[in-house]
Amino acid sequence: MQDENVTIVWFRSDLRLTDNPALTAAIERGAPIVPVFIWAPEEEAPWAPGAASRWWLHQSLSALQQELKRKDSRFILRSGPTQDALEKLIKETGATAVFWNRRYEPAVRKRDDALLSWLESKQITAETFNSALLCEPWTVATKSGKPFRVFTPFWKACLRMPAPEEPLPAPTTIPAPNRFPKSSDLEDFSLEPKIDWAQGLRATWTPGETGAQERIRIFSENALSSYAEGRDRPDREGVSRLSPHLHFGEISPRQIWHLVQNYTALQQDKAELSGCEAFVRQLYWREFAYHLLFHAPHTPERPLREAYADFPWAPDVEMFRAWKQGNTGFPYIDAGMRQLWATGWMHNRVRMAVASFLVKDLLVPWQDGARWFWDTLVDADLANNTLGWQWTAGCGADAAPYFRIFNPMTQGERFDPQGSYVRHWTPEVAGLPDRYVHRPWEATQAIQAQSGVYARQGYAQPLLNHAEARMRALHAYEIMRNK
Repeated sequence: MQDENVTIVWFRSDLRLTDNPALTAAIERGAPIVPVFIWAPEEEAPWAPGAASRWWLHQSLSALQQELKRKDSRFILRSGPTQDALEKLIKETGATAVFWNRRYEPAVRKRDDALLSWLESKQITAETFNSALLCEPWTVATKSGKPFRVFTPFWKACLRMPAPEEPLPAPTTIPAPNRFPKSSDLEDFSLEPKIDWAQGLRATWTPGETGAQERIRIFSENALSSYAEGRDRPDREGVSRLSPHLHFGEISPRQIWHLVQNYTALQQDKAELSGCEAFVRQLYWREFAYHLLFHAPHTPERPLREAYADFPWAPDVEMFRAWKQGNTGFPYIDAGMRQLWATGWMHNRVRMAVASFLVKDLLVPWQDGARWFWDTLVDADLANNTLGWQWTAGCGADAAPYFRIFNPMTQGERFDPQGSYVRHWTPEVAGLPDRYVHRPWEATQAIQAQSGVYARQGYAQPLLNHAEARMRALHAYEIMRNK
């Protein structure tokens, strides 16, 4: 027997029960609820989830299955196409409403707009909600009504807006229908790798809403107050590591914003207040990334600054492979790429350095680097990934000028001064003295021999001379400008 007025709550990148506006609205509607996830990666092409994202998604869906079960509900899993899956579910449940939280990627927006029109034609109530942002892209504009292209005025405009609303509580129970429709098995989606390369990911992360709450607890207790300085140090636990939890919606930005505000209210020390402000600023960088993606949907593939479409790239297949494998001969760069491969994550300060090395030292197109990050990052987020790579390449909004070329040695010496980060991820150089750990080729043969591992394993020689590569990049920039 079918229920009357069943509401389908369609979960996507909002895999949590707390502060979930679509779920809360469905409960307030007062009818039975069928929670649903639909796996339809082809509808997100060309940016369907990469390998590391699929691993995380499997764990997160599994965690939400358990949470829904504890709320006397069930998680219904189906494969796409999405419209076909929803149509079948509507027929099977007698649903009269479909609620979901909004996403902002170009392909997803196009699909969602079509679904809204289709549901309206079927006289099915369809409502969407904001669960992922503090300021949705169309709510912030310049005085002339245009999108922002520089972060600081965007941030100031956001700060003038009303404070984010308090997070919604998790439901104590979720009303169930008389009978749930059949569900696919999570394993049917084949999200986990056939050859198990995810040991490092499992050792590093706890996907799911509970894992997100534990992560923010650890950060707020140990690193939030010193974040202003700690965020630049890959050799320390100075950052939140909340990015994958935010991307999959296991925690909301409203939850984070209010936690930081509550923490700030208890502080008197100026340094601790500075740490809180610096962290909130990073939340708004994420907002800025979504603002740009929404208003410039072509940017995952093409530069925001059109002149850079003519940049004279000179990619080398072998050098690109060495970069991906962490075998460039520059320890700071290699440490970052190995951390990425092992854990599905890389410290943001190091991300800037490895990206600069790829696009400016090696002259490999930024799109190639963005694709590699997309496949290997557990926090692969189209808005943030695009912003980061275009910023480094100098072709995006508020971008670093092209002539700002990160020096892989001095970056390491500044932000990893004792070489702790490099020694952990690039053990070949671990035995070298501090002064050589970021530039091992400068050590004498005697010092190299004393270091042990470096001499035995024959750590890769640098792919190139950085000073010469810098001049080559600046020359390529001049060629583009002269065009």
